[in-house]
Amino acid sequence: MRRHPAWILPCLAIALLTSDPSVAETPVKFSLDFRIQGPSAPFFVGIDKGYYKAAGLDVAIDSGTSSADTISKLAAGTYDMALADINTLIRFREQSPGAPIKAVFMVYNRPPFAIIARKSRGINKPIDLEGKKLGAPVADTAFAEWMIFARANNIDTSKVVIESVGFPVREPMLAAGQVDAITGFSFNSYVDLKERGVPVDDILVLMMADYGVNAYGDAIVINTQFAAAHPDAVKAFLRAFAKSLKETTRDPSTAVDTVIKRNTDAKKDVELERLRMALKENILTSEVKANGYGYIDAGRLQQSIEQMAQVYEFKLKLNVADIFDDSFLPAASDRKTN
Repeated sequence: MRRHPAWILPCLAIALLTSDPSVAETPVKFSLDFRIQGPSAPFFVGIDKGYYKAAGLDVAIDSGTSSADTISKLAAGTYDMALADINTLIRFREQSPGAPIKAVFMVYNRPPFAIIARKSRGINKPIDLEGKKLGAPVADTAFAEWMIFARANNIDTSKVVIESVGFPVREPMLAAGQVDAITGFSFNSYVDLKERGVPVDDILVLMMADYGVNAYGDAIVINTQFAAAHPDAVKAFLRAFAKSLKETTRDPSTAVDTVIKRNTDAKKDVELERLRMALKENILTSEVKANGYGYIDAGRLQQSIEQMAQVYEFKLKLNVADIFDDSFLPAASDRKTN
């Protein structure tokens, strides 16, 4: 009988393990909060570059309809992880304190929430909204911040007519002059209005973050039951995503191609502009450059929670630990922006 050297057996075992098709990747069901657009690119870069696969994950990413819907599905276990507005998460947790959901990675360090108006309608500053008509989808996360924005800027909300509109008709109605202003994400509404022929010098974007709204934006949120069963998978996903985010920042033009191949109605120049706006204004902020991707300042988040609690009259007192779990964050070296 032929004997093999002792060192060969461990090597054979490793080879069999890595080539065995029964050793499956961990499946991860992920949902976006909205349509597949330019700013979605970092999530799909991880698929197309094989970063998730190399981390032992089989990631499937679906589009969404709103943060509220995405969070509800995540809490129900329909999805394992998702991108959703952290402020919507805060309100959901206050209403459903036992919900198995927490944020684990901040994507939009500065929220894109904005009031987008036409200067030709007599709007140049927040107080000018009095006496005007504001178009807002009920499920819009920017509209959810309206009362905070109004209070911070001493706007008498009884003097503002709120017209409930659907997402598809929001920008067309503003372009047609059927409303004077709308709530929305800056990189969506601004670019859409330009595409509809509204002169750039007539578009006013009031970023809520510049007018007293102390909030973060979209974060990666987990179903905590999934995370308890697969903690290494969550950590691996975030490491791969951080790598994808760096790649997107380095080469936005190539990264946005991952969106175009999945959204046949999208135009590359339009989605690239959205992506570059999101990177510059919402993702790659000075705070992120100093502390790395995914980071939150606990004091800032607590202030945001308390600001919401005052406006929405929370019955339950929430703290940062109820909302954000930083134990899954990649090492600081993996989250560096350069």
